[in-house]
Amino acid sequence: MRRSIFLYLFLFAALYIIFQYINSSKGLEYQAKQIEKLEIKLADKDSIAGMYQERLANVEYFTLLGNDNAKEYFDNDDLDIAVIKPAIEDGLYAKNTAQGNELITFVGDGRPFQINKVQILNHRWIIADFSDGKKWGEMLVEYFVNEDGTVDYKTVESLVYPN
Repeated sequence: MRRSIFLYLFLFAALYIIFQYINSSKGLEYQAKQIEKLEIKLADKDSIAGMYQERLANVEYFTLLGNDNAKEYFDNDDLDIAVIKPAIEDGLYAKNTAQGNELITFVGDGRPFQINKVQILNHRWIIADFSDGKKWGEMLVEYFVNEDGTVDYKTVESLVYPN
């Protein structure tokens, strides 16, 4: 009887070891597949992030902060871009009055045209969006920063979109 107990214990232990071996090998295969899937997802996310970085660099190319030549121009004149950029934008917005904006040559329907949005392209040009509530348009403005820190503006070209 004692022999049969040891035989049953031995068989049970052998079956338990075989079961554990098969179970762990399947678990390792599953984990390897999961790791492979996650690596593929990570590679996809990295490629998408790289694509967005490239697109962002392209978008920022025609901005004051993305234009190295414009930065160098202001650095040569000892002007801080962080200070001069808001001054340029605020000066353009300050030209909006109840009678309109002197830089906009078009006459609005009932209301005067006023500048809504401004994008500084470089050390010399600005693109501005303007509207009177019904019609809208865009204009290219040339600006000059004087030695005393004031800014002069001159409209180069403008257009109003048809309704």
